[in-house]
Amino acid sequence: MTSCGGGGGGGGCGANCSSSAADDAPEERLARVTISTGAAATCGKCGVGAVVVVAGGVGLCGECLRAHLFGKFKLAVTSNAMVRPTDSVLLAFSGGPASRVALQFIHDMRSKAVESWDASNSQALPVFDVGVAFVDESALLSKPRREVELAIADIKSIVSSILPSDKAMHITPLEDVFSSESNGREGRLRELVGMINDDTGREDLLQCLRMLSLQKIALENGYAKIMLGSCASAIACHVLSATVKGQGYSLPADVQYVDTRWEVPVVLPLRDCLAQELSLLCELDSLKTQQLLDRPCSGINGLVASFVARLREENPSREHTVVRTAQKLKPFSFNKFSANGYHDFLPSRLRPKFQNVDSDESTLSEVLCLICRTPFSESELQNLESTKHKPQKKIDLYTAYCCQSCHFQILPGGANMYDQFFSLLPKFWTERVDTATASQSSLRDQIEDYLLENNDDEN
Repeated sequence: MTSCGGGGGGGGCGANCSSSAADDAPEERLARVTISTGAAATCGKCGVGAVVVVAGGVGLCGECLRAHLFGKFKLAVTSNAMVRPTDSVLLAFSGGPASRVALQFIHDMRSKAVESWDASNSQALPVFDVGVAFVDESALLSKPRREVELAIADIKSIVSSILPSDKAMHITPLEDVFSSESNGREGRLRELVGMINDDTGREDLLQCLRMLSLQKIALENGYAKIMLGSCASAIACHVLSATVKGQGYSLPADVQYVDTRWEVPVVLPLRDCLAQELSLLCELDSLKTQQLLDRPCSGINGLVASFVARLREENPSREHTVVRTAQKLKPFSFNKFSANGYHDFLPSRLRPKFQNVDSDESTLSEVLCLICRTPFSESELQNLESTKHKPQKKIDLYTAYCCQSCHFQILPGGANMYDQFFSLLPKFWTERVDTATASQSSLRDQIEDYLLENNDDEN
């Protein structure tokens, strides 16, 4: 998933892209979804409270808005088997409204599960655990250290008010993706980002590094899932920007509820919720947010965010329309959980939805980009295969394992800079290619040995 949406970490533009233009004041954002028609407007659902927002063509009061959003969240989690009772879930927290609501909702779900477990006589099923990760990108921000420290302290306070355990909070600098490789991690991060001249490519690389950081936290601490706060508004921005960048083939991978192409699967329970509704809920429920470390989008991402903001002003439902249109594209095999026994905890009425998986489809192995992990298109696969069958340097192989979008947006302009660029990348990425190449060479050698043995036997 190329975008972490509103739940990746500090400094990202996901939260800004999913709301309105970067310079909008909170009051202006709120005004776009609040109805000020006086006391005459009553909730179309309960008929009692005053209307604060229109959702699905129905005016809702604050309580019904919360129930509406929580219902979408819970339905996404349960109907897509996002969380099992035995799971430990890592919530990616950026401090923005989307990830703040996700934190509140997953806490509410867990609290209800704990109550049910306490009331159960058998107590047969365990209750899932929740942890929170914040990726600190302050090394790339030009903000005073004191402001950064206060912002991080605020984030700790927000999380600790929901999850008291110290073990549940993970604050990791983005440069820790280089932790096992060098001492000058911060300088290495700056040098890597500085090699990219394109604003869009720079933002996209940071999104990839952010996801790598979340994966690292999850793997080191035994989490089974990573939950992002990407909402419908953020996904709508991603759909349009990915189309502009030529990522149409891989687009279906990024708009599904579930994404298992990563070592730790990623889930999007807020996919059907709009950013304005989430922001309004934070205002109504006094859910504290902290967005000091956010950056406005720039390049293609910034232009798309402004365009979507204008669409929203004309008709808020257009964000849903964009997302629903993208959902009609055929998903990849990794966009669902298909492991044997995985859905044993699901109600029997839901199991057939997941268990009727085409065996050919479930065994399909996609070739993924070295940097952004998008699946390769047919033309990219052909280019990769032709490179493999030619004498090449390791850098040529690394380059062939990059998708066309990364070629245009992220890789340096001159081929003479590739050596330096790939040497700065986290080894976790380049080692994937080294491992794949080594296994293919070993398999090729085994086939050749087998053919030689057969020839000797015939002679």
